[in-house]
Amino acid sequence: MNNSGTRPVIIWLLCGCFMIFCMVVIGGITRLTGSGLSITEWKPIMGTLPPLNEADWQIAFQKYKEIPQFQKINYDFNLSDFKSIFWWEYIHRLFGRLIGIVFIVPFIWFFAKGRFEKSTLRKVLFLFLLGGLQGFLGWFMVKSGLAERTSVSHIRLAIHLITAFITFGFTLYFALELADKSKPMYSSRLNKLVKTLFFFVIIQIIYGAFVAGMHAGKIYNTFPLMNGKLIPDGVVNRSPAWLNFFENQGTVQFMHRTFAYLIVLLTITLFVLASKVQVDSKQSLAIRILLVAVSVQFLLGVFTLLTGVNFLLAIIHQAAAFFLFSAMVYLVFIFRKTHRSGMEIREA
Repeated sequence: MNNSGTRPVIIWLLCGCFMIFCMVVIGGITRLTGSGLSITEWKPIMGTLPPLNEADWQIAFQKYKEIPQFQKINYDFNLSDFKSIFWWEYIHRLFGRLIGIVFIVPFIWFFAKGRFEKSTLRKVLFLFLLGGLQGFLGWFMVKSGLAERTSVSHIRLAIHLITAFITFGFTLYFALELADKSKPMYSSRLNKLVKTLFFFVIIQIIYGAFVAGMHAGKIYNTFPLMNGKLIPDGVVNRSPAWLNFFENQGTVQFMHRTFAYLIVLLTITLFVLASKVQVDSKQSLAIRILLVAVSVQFLLGVFTLLTGVNFLLAIIHQAAAFFLFSAMVYLVFIFRKTHRSGMEIREA
């Protein structure tokens, strides 16, 4: 890519990151308000328009009446109640379409102007693949709650959410590659720790989705113990035992707590080790940013739990997860190993 064309592309990618962040926050509000199943069809083109008259609203409401969520939970809803949940899901889907436009239109312009090298073009096309997959997984998730369940599958919710984070992370890393051509110092010891930490952050996000999808945050609302115990009763009461890690509310919350402790410990370890070796200024800053992000997210998680999943705190907690993930992606980038170019960090 020509140097003159780099800045607009970076801005384009970062705008995409911001929109993905907004999309996930809106998705969180949609989930917490119980709005996700209010639109029972997937019409990528025709679904752009909401109901425009009373007859259209009645048709949409009638379709909602046919699913288990209405029949078993919201059976007392009137049209006004239905509209209140419809709009959040509609905004969520509309914003997804807007993201597609923001990615596609500038891409066509950049491509026509020859702003992409072959390697860059491959990454952009992969980004489109991730975006398309995310849209499909959104419907795949919603579909799980239209037949027998009164809510979406927490497994599908986790897949949908982690794909959004992966798309965000790839986009951010791509932008960082274009913006920062510096060659970082390299330490195999620190680099391995950074990668390990990144792995556990991803697992933690997945378990966060499990907690949200199973409403597991509304039990054991004490800290640091879980109703007076380090390991609550019933964490292995399902058979086979591995099923508890995916289907048991208590086990899922326990795992979410455990990974939170582990991430805090690994972050502090990284901070201490980095203080004993010669890291460059960007690496030092990235570690400190991560330490702050982890600390804030940990405290938000505790307060969200203690309040029995307060609506506002839950939204802030989910939004803060993106800042933590962004800090983690930046850290991975700053500690990347360049081809025979990074200076070796001298270990103490």
